[in-house]
Amino acid sequence: MTPPASRPGGTPEGRCVQAVTWRRLESPGTEHCELWESAAGPLLTGTAVLVSEGLPLLVRYTVACDPDWHTREARLVLHQGGTRRTLVLQVDDHQRWWRDGRELPELRGCVDVDLSVTPSTNTLPIRRLGLEVGQARDVTAAWVRLPDLSLERLEQRYTRLSASLYRYESAGGAFVAEVDTDAQGLVTHYPPGWERVATSEG
Repeated sequence: MTPPASRPGGTPEGRCVQAVTWRRLESPGTEHCELWESAAGPLLTGTAVLVSEGLPLLVRYTVACDPDWHTREARLVLHQGGTRRTLVLQVDDHQRWWRDGRELPELRGCVDVDLSVTPSTNTLPIRRLGLEVGQARDVTAAWVRLPDLSLERLEQRYTRLSASLYRYESAGGAFVAEVDTDAQGLVTHYPPGWERVATSEG
């Protein structure tokens, strides 16, 4: 069974470990994200305000994990151009994925959710893998593309370069970035996409 997650905009149960604000580098945008601890496992909540296809875009999300940082549930609410859309993903103990109650066989076996609108979901494999410096690991994520909320299976690779720096590769090396993180595994700098501008501990 999936652990309960608060709906976007609600207050999770547990303790807020850290809050961060990121600004987008390649286009206008900002995000507020919080990392929570709960009895069921870690939880990410965030609100991003962006420009997409020339239109204002507001996205609220929650991602709930089990204690080992496996994604168990993701909820998104998107507002753009007067339109509101939602997405609910749930993952069972056999890594079967369900969208709004319908199974998605093409995502079976994916461990992480990767939300294209935020750098927060890079934290999930970084924390779960616990790589030593010099180690690398391949993972498979369910990639949520915005603003259309389409889903895609995405092969990824993480290599730990130093105590805080990771090389991230996806789609067989078609995209490569060096991602700097803090002690919680939350992004501090992720060119060409994001950089942190403020943080606080709970």
